Amino acid sequence: MSDSAQPMGVVLLSGLDDLHGWRATHGGGTRALVPTMGALHAGHAALIARARADLGGDGRVLVSIFVNPRQFAAGEDLARYPRTLAADCRLAAAAGADAVWAPSVADIYPAPADEGGTPSVPTIHAMTVRPDLADRWEAAARPHHFDGVLTVVNRLFEVTQPDLAYFGEKDYQQLVLVTALAAQRFPALQVVPVPTVRDDDGVALSSRNVFLTDDERRQARALPAALGAAATALAAGRPADWVCADVRGRLTKAGLEVDYVAVSPPLLPGFDGAGRLLAAVRCGSVRLLDTRAVGRDERTR
Repeated sequence: MSDSAQPMGVVLLSGLDDLHGWRATHGGGTRALVPTMGALHAGHAALIARARADLGGDGRVLVSIFVNPRQFAAGEDLARYPRTLAADCRLAAAAGADAVWAPSVADIYPAPADEGGTPSVPTIHAMTVRPDLADRWEAAARPHHFDGVLTVVNRLFEVTQPDLAYFGEKDYQQLVLVTALAAQRFPALQVVPVPTVRDDDGVALSSRNVFLTDDERRQARALPAALGAAATALAAGRPADWVCADVRGRLTKAGLEVDYVAVSPPLLPGFDGAGRLLAAVRCGSVRLLDTRAVGRDERTR
């Protein structure tokens, strides 16, 4: 397990043996998992803090940190994705985590027993989980991305065996797909959605925001502003096509390259409002996602 250099207040686990040993000695109470790719920020802290609050002092909150190669396509930013394990452990501890598990690729995706054999961790295809979401919006912009996401999430659920798993609202399509995955394969597991955390300028927190220049950061503010105006317009009765065109115009004027803008009906009953706004843009080298619920108090988003 971790050595004397581990951050106080959190246990740092590495391989599967570490994880299994920790689970064996901390088996009582409810188990919560917060899956992340590291480079933790206040948005991740909100997930951990929510898990801690839900469990109280009796359960165990585990944060996983794994940069999943299967969800990155060729030419994407796998190699430069921020890796800040020591700082991540400090943040996780401060937010209320009991342990951080940082597995290797071999822990998550063991090699086949025989060279050229069947993969030990088969791919979970989004098309088998939610066919209606497998080829639109984020899935259309990044083909096979969600296959990689669902594959690693399925593996994490299998290995850690949580009772609760916490995911952020910002990656909304991912949240819906993971919720469907859990319902199909882990019916006793509850996926808990947590609202987006934003910076003072309204930009949704993301690990990739560190790559924005000062000028790009100013451009990025147009995304939450446009979606806020769109939510107001939809609530006032403007048609969805008009709203999407208006958002595209605002974003383009701000110098952002628009991947998609969409209005969806509510896909998570009890969490959405009357619908959901989704958008993805490119700001310099950074791809930004954002979402707004329609028909809810925007001050809470």
